[in-house]
Amino acid sequence: MASSSANLWVLLGLGLAGILIFTKKMKRAVKADFGAFIERLQLLPPPQPAPPKAPHPLTGLSFAVSDVLDIEGYVTSFGNPDWFRTREAASRTSPVVAALVDGGATCVGKTVVDDMALGISGENKHYGTPTNPTSPARVPGGASSGAAVAVATNLVDFSLGIDTVGGVRVPAGYCGILGFRPSYGIVSLSGVIPVSTSLDTIGWFAKDPSILRRVGHVLLQVPYAAQRNPRNIVIADDCFQLLKVPISQVVVKSMEKLYGRQVLRHENLGDYLNLKVPSLNAFNDGKPNGEVKSSSIRSLAIVMQMLKRHEFKQNHGEWINSVKPSLDPAITSQIPEVLELANTELEKIHTVRSELRSALNALLKDGILVIPTSAYPPPKFGAKEILSEDYLIKTSALSSLACMSGCCQVAIPLGFEDKCPISVSLLAGHGSDRFLLDTLITVHATLQEEFVVATKSKTSNNAVTQEASAELAKDKGNQAFKDKQWQQAIGFYTEAIKLNSSNATYYSNRAAAYLELGSFIQAEADCGKAIDLDKKNVKAHLRRGTAREMLGYYKEAMEDFQYALVLEPNNKRAALSLDRLKKFFL
Repeated sequence: MASSSANLWVLLGLGLAGILIFTKKMKRAVKADFGAFIERLQLLPPPQPAPPKAPHPLTGLSFAVSDVLDIEGYVTSFGNPDWFRTREAASRTSPVVAALVDGGATCVGKTVVDDMALGISGENKHYGTPTNPTSPARVPGGASSGAAVAVATNLVDFSLGIDTVGGVRVPAGYCGILGFRPSYGIVSLSGVIPVSTSLDTIGWFAKDPSILRRVGHVLLQVPYAAQRNPRNIVIADDCFQLLKVPISQVVVKSMEKLYGRQVLRHENLGDYLNLKVPSLNAFNDGKPNGEVKSSSIRSLAIVMQMLKRHEFKQNHGEWINSVKPSLDPAITSQIPEVLELANTELEKIHTVRSELRSALNALLKDGILVIPTSAYPPPKFGAKEILSEDYLIKTSALSSLACMSGCCQVAIPLGFEDKCPISVSLLAGHGSDRFLLDTLITVHATLQEEFVVATKSKTSNNAVTQEASAELAKDKGNQAFKDKQWQQAIGFYTEAIKLNSSNATYYSNRAAAYLELGSFIQAEADCGKAIDLDKKNVKAHLRRGTAREMLGYYKEAMEDFQYALVLEPNNKRAALSLDRLKKFFL
């Protein structure tokens, strides 16, 4: 008895422990700010100018900044507590942040970045990982995870992030919002902690395309120009083949509707790069292409990662060696012992960049390139794949086109597939930032509308396919019934019901097979379901009457036969059955 009591207490304790563990796991998802912010603050805009002068262009908007940008009086953490501990507060605010505040926006805080802004998943073991509101079990994407989540959860109107190898575009795609990477060198990097000097850009997130463009007008400082349409739109067919979701037709139909078919051009981007950027062959790692079908695009991602790590180590290698900071494992793997690339390797990389810029400028002259933002859905938290080099290369492959060429790119959310956001990107040539933001305003709504149409069509097609499969299963059941294979017939009718549970005939036919096996209770239940779906199903009434008669429910059986006669006054089976029951039970 004592042993049983002890076991009960052990089980009770395990149950409580399980509840506590589950509660702890759930706590992250219910944070008021979704874990986006690392520090709250407030930078207020100057007073509005007196009329007749126009109000500030960003009046009424709030924003947040990734914690790689300096704000006077605050220590910039760079996503790492050891960096925060060994640094002093900034003596001045980044010009980019100051320009936005002067433009009328209010800065409300700093947001989480990956450890030292090196990751691409958005996870941070030191400050916590922001919750992806579109799919809480999955990562939000990095490096600028908190900035993306702050916008996706409507905590701010827009936010700033650092995009080195996809740090704005990837989280924009994962969180279902807009993300813009400007042309390299267009937006000041003063007051920004560098990751990779020749790849870093400050990008921004928003949900509303007009807000994204308004922010662009303030930060880009480009002269006004009349809006123009793209002369050609290049669809990267091989890149869209990477996706499990067939969305290239959504893009094609949208662009045809807006600009006409004559501007569309389909291109195998991998083949184009193989031809125009021959120096990439030197960086082919010899691995099978796998999910990244184009070896040239994979090679480009490898070159980009090499350059990023080389420049990161040049910027921060001395500090890392002296402080020995606590780093996330996904980051440690990116900082190997060898700190410098040989001059010959750097020359090869510079050749790749030069050839790529020329190739994309030729491809994108007065035009737009359309690619998926990411070829893969966001992975789940804690997935081992996040730590692998292969994952890093595959995830950053499509991002490498803009990074290595210096082109501008905007990520555009389309909708959801299997509860994960789907996003496409538009690229324009270096310096074509205003043109790209104008194009975004034109195409944004149409792309999303066409995606909704395609999703509904797919659902409808699936339904048609299921109905056809159900009919095939029913026909097989009918044949088995004719062959007196009652149990086999029941199996086929059950399959038809699983495919289309709203067809009364399938239930009625299965009831007939159950009657042959003497399974009267199951037969009555199936006929009841068939009658609920179709009250005029004469066979279902007859079969339920038979089942009820065999079960001894004579009054109910007579009601079924009587109703069958109402539907078919000349039905001999119903008449005979009703007469027989009346003789014996009335």
